[in-house]
Amino acid sequence: MTTAAVPDFPTAMSSAGGPTLGDAEFQFLRDFVYRHCGIALGEQKHQLVQGRLLRRLRALGLKDFGAYCQLLRQDPDAELGELASAISTNVTSFFREMHHYDLLVDELLPRWLEAKKDGGRLRIWSAGCATGEEPYAMAMVLAEALERTGSKVDARILATDLSPQALELARAGTYALERMGGISDERRRRWFLRGEGRYEGYACVHPRLRELVTIQSLNLLHDWPMRGPFDAIFCRNVVIYFDKPTKQRLFERYAGLLEPGGYLFLGHSESMHGLSDAFDLVGRTVYRRRAV
Repeated sequence: MTTAAVPDFPTAMSSAGGPTLGDAEFQFLRDFVYRHCGIALGEQKHQLVQGRLLRRLRALGLKDFGAYCQLLRQDPDAELGELASAISTNVTSFFREMHHYDLLVDELLPRWLEAKKDGGRLRIWSAGCATGEEPYAMAMVLAEALERTGSKVDARILATDLSPQALELARAGTYALERMGGISDERRRRWFLRGEGRYEGYACVHPRLRELVTIQSLNLLHDWPMRGPFDAIFCRNVVIYFDKPTKQRLFERYAGLLEPGGYLFLGHSESMHGLSDAFDLVGRTVYRRRAV
């Protein structure tokens, strides 16, 4: 993958002595992240981008933003995940937007497991899984439903993200105890192992949850290796970074991977209004794919 050639950037320094993100550099970064990640950055994001990328400059040992832009030109894919992670906000928690999990537990999982009880296949995708709290919360309710029904369904959860740092934490499955406020005491005892020694103050997800979750790196704008079909896709607090055409293309692709009647879950501040005719709104930020 290549990017358009841009001129070398002059070095600029802030009044505090650190490098300053110049206008030409900012425009290059805006074009780059839109082309490669679909993230649309407004002019008002200039200072935010500068502040967040200063940490990347220090980590990479680069003297200024011109050197960082040159790095992106030479090998876009090598730094893409780190860049996307730096300029987006990876806010997540266990059982965030609880009404989505209530729908899974009370209605969808019982229906799916009954329909697929004779060796069927159940697939859920967490698109934009961040540090893993979302897919592991799904795995808890899925494991509990499988136990209640005694179903032998082939059930799996796919969890994907672009950020290498977030994926590393998701694969580790180890969380500070203060980040587990959304989990009931019963579920903490059941699905987590308390850390000891240097892991004091942390808990690790139970191996049973790891069995249900597959974690992979994926750029939503690139080719998707999976073919589906999925029964549900969670894409929450992801499309807020995209412009209208990118959202429309993404929703079209989701529709193509969902079972007819499959569900798409968006974040609390997101909507599909005016963006797709393939879905019906059936709940608070819950959409169902129309039958073909």
